[in-house]
Amino acid sequence: MIRFLLVGITLIAPVAMAETQPAPANGHDLSYSVGASLGERLREEVPGLELDALVEGLREAYRQEPLKIDAARRQALLDQHDEQASAAATHAQVEKMRGEETRFLANERARAGVHELPEGLLYSELASGNGAQPRAKGRVQVRYVGRLPDGTVFDQNQQPQWFRLDSVIEGWQVALEQMKTGAKWRVVIPSAQAYGAEGAGDLIAPYTPLVFEIELLAVAD
Repeated sequence: MIRFLLVGITLIAPVAMAETQPAPANGHDLSYSVGASLGERLREEVPGLELDALVEGLREAYRQEPLKIDAARRQALLDQHDEQASAAATHAQVEKMRGEETRFLANERARAGVHELPEGLLYSELASGNGAQPRAKGRVQVRYVGRLPDGTVFDQNQQPQWFRLDSVIEGWQVALEQMKTGAKWRVVIPSAQAYGAEGAGDLIAPYTPLVFEIELLAVAD
């Protein structure tokens, strides 16, 4: 951020010992080096600055001359820039995550034996079932393993576990309502049917699709 750019700038950087000592610093070279270092950082952190205005402000502040913009206005401009830069960085990160999800789902969609439900959920049948299907507000008994796109297991329960169907994420509801008791599915849930743009704490990042193996053992009202 602009307000912190000058913090930590070292006028004389440590220099590794060499066979020959560098020439003693003079006023011009030292000033030029400080300016070049500052310029490199500004180019990376605050691109698009008007250099004439930058130099004018730097000169007047350094010489303790009256400044053309008062302190309140300067602070408001810096705050506004910080907000815009933060929003731009957030947007770029969101676009990156959404792009990664799109590519992951496209690869999953291309796998052999994968079917897609109208809501965009993908599934493949690992074992068929022939029992009753869950009711929308009924209970289900399942075993499951949940993985992130990179294969990391983030949740699992290999002991039979009862859930109310309306208490689980939307992707589970969509999949389980299509399953018959005894079935085991591999389910790929788009983030919109899981934890969406918010994610789930440090465990599941925003815009993360989830992969589950779900075995439906029993249903009840």
